[in-house]
Amino acid sequence: MTDPLLKIENLQTQLGDEQDPVRVVDGLDLAIHRGETFALLGESGCGKSMTALSMMRLLPPSGRVVEGDIEFGGTDLLWLSEQEMRQVRGGRMGMIFQEPMTSLNPVLKIGDQIAEAVRLHDRLRGSRVTKRVLELLDSVGIPDPVRRAREYPHQLSGGMKQRVMIAMALAGRPELLIADEPTTALDVTIQAQVLNLLKDLQRDSGMAVLLITHDLGIVAETADRLAVMYAGQIVETSDVSTFFQGPKHPYSRKLFESLPDSNKRDEKLAVIKGFVPSLKQQFTGCRFLQRCEESGDRCSREVPEWRQLNRRQGVRCLLYAEKPLVSKAKQDPQTTLHRTRKTSADPLLSVIDLKVHFPIHKGVLRRVVGHVRAVDGVDLQIPKGHTLALVGESGCGKTTVGKAILQLLKPTAGSARFEGDELTRLRGAALRKRRADMQIIFQDPMSSMNPRMLVGDIIAEGMQAQKMGTKPQQAWRVNQLLQQVGLSEEAAGRYPHEFSGGQRQRICVARALAVQPKLIICDEPTSALDVSVQAQILNLLKELQHELDLSYLFITHNISVVSYLADEVAVMYLGRIVEQGRVESVLNSPAHPYTQALLSAVPVPDPDHQRDVIRLEGDMPSPANPPTGCHFHPRCPQASEQCRQAYPPQAELSRGQRVSCWLHTVGQ
Repeated sequence: MTDPLLKIENLQTQLGDEQDPVRVVDGLDLAIHRGETFALLGESGCGKSMTALSMMRLLPPSGRVVEGDIEFGGTDLLWLSEQEMRQVRGGRMGMIFQEPMTSLNPVLKIGDQIAEAVRLHDRLRGSRVTKRVLELLDSVGIPDPVRRAREYPHQLSGGMKQRVMIAMALAGRPELLIADEPTTALDVTIQAQVLNLLKDLQRDSGMAVLLITHDLGIVAETADRLAVMYAGQIVETSDVSTFFQGPKHPYSRKLFESLPDSNKRDEKLAVIKGFVPSLKQQFTGCRFLQRCEESGDRCSREVPEWRQLNRRQGVRCLLYAEKPLVSKAKQDPQTTLHRTRKTSADPLLSVIDLKVHFPIHKGVLRRVVGHVRAVDGVDLQIPKGHTLALVGESGCGKTTVGKAILQLLKPTAGSARFEGDELTRLRGAALRKRRADMQIIFQDPMSSMNPRMLVGDIIAEGMQAQKMGTKPQQAWRVNQLLQQVGLSEEAAGRYPHEFSGGQRQRICVARALAVQPKLIICDEPTSALDVSVQAQILNLLKELQHELDLSYLFITHNISVVSYLADEVAVMYLGRIVEQGRVESVLNSPAHPYTQALLSAVPVPDPDHQRDVIRLEGDMPSPANPPTGCHFHPRCPQASEQCRQAYPPQAELSRGQRVSCWLHTVGQ
């Protein structure tokens, strides 16, 4: 075998005080060969991104590499001067950061930002720079590159911004491209486009890719080899096919068991108890000990050595030592969810022809010259104790629907009835009182909490606004809620920043439950969470629904979560519902071409699974200027002339499935 392009040996990276450092990377060995895609898996806080930043020498001011070698193409990067490193960074080694909006300069045009990288690494000048910028934009699939080069980041969609980041990374013609969670915040359709683009670019250029992710589906579809990282160390390496046939480390196995799917609908998802341990400590045993269900007595006093099981797979675990560990595996408790549904003739929430149009103002006099039709005639019904999932690409109006139901945004037209009350007509005290029955859990828990308030005060705030109980009663209720969501009572006296992402989301769930609601709108509550933390939140939501007979409007783009949690699903496109029905019917037999494309783009955690992704051309049109006829026809591979002329009526299919498409309309 040829020498690897990148070879890392015993890398040790520390942050903070030298006397009491945080060992974010602690003895890491890694090798990546030319032309291969290598995936780095693990939970947040395991050291994946710090490994990449160590390679690029972009550590924060308190960070430092204290030991090890990083050999790239025969050169040890740790011995290069900063000036020499600048030629490697962005040149031979490129990086795509996780959040494109914070990585792009908001006051510089797209073309100027790419041109800066071209001048630095390609040594071009004048018109040749402009030509190269347009070539790069075209190579990453951005239509009309001349126009887009003159635009600012805020004028581009999330998928477009990520493509621009890829174009900038390619400016130096890299031999290795580091992609740090490149698709985390993207819709599945855009995610499929970005991953396909990376595959094409890799095939054409022969570059290697280091893919940092926690999505096993993406790993199965794109990677050749992988490493699982935990608490600053690699705990397992393997080629992809061998790993998916049988992961060896208990941590790897738990990651698989945490994945939601339709086969687990009546079960609790497996969770990895506890948290990633503090990396300030010196470990005397296995780092996974406190969370492992297969641990034995030796695990607390013996540091596991690396064990190469075969040419394809290696693991760091005493289960595979020369004298194998006798595991004290614990049996999981009964995890079946026995649930009796209470059905009612009248739905808890009924939404009819809901519209939310935002005026477009122009000129000094702020004349209204048009409207953004964010929600343009939505019908929904949610029975008591049921979950309706609302899915679709970013910008289709999902969150606006949720806010309009809660009257956080005033609907332009339509009806939203909750237990017979017309919400659009409620005002003042009557609306505030009714809001106790309807709560929302936001996508980003950190930005939805006041960082200067204690957690106990955050949870009690709703009770105070609704004048529910005395101060001692509210304090007792806060403690009860914290226990209900799996947190200790002492959490009430701490601030939001002192908790992990999953814990903060639990606090948000407790805050929503404080006023005893009947409906909770969950706006992408698990999109930024690791699979193990996601499993905890999904289990919690299911348990609470079972205990309290709650109803959920679950806004998401994660189809696997929908298949596990939802009773019904509604697919939204450009302000309208295009398909709706029982979750089994819609996911197993999608009728609308958009639903079919959406489901075809979902990555499956199985490297042998062959899927035929339906490629959608272009981006979603602007809701300020929707297409005539069916809104989906400009991107639809099955569009006809009739689709361009009139919007299709809703057709009723078998098993209660409803679809708005001319392909299913009688007489088509």
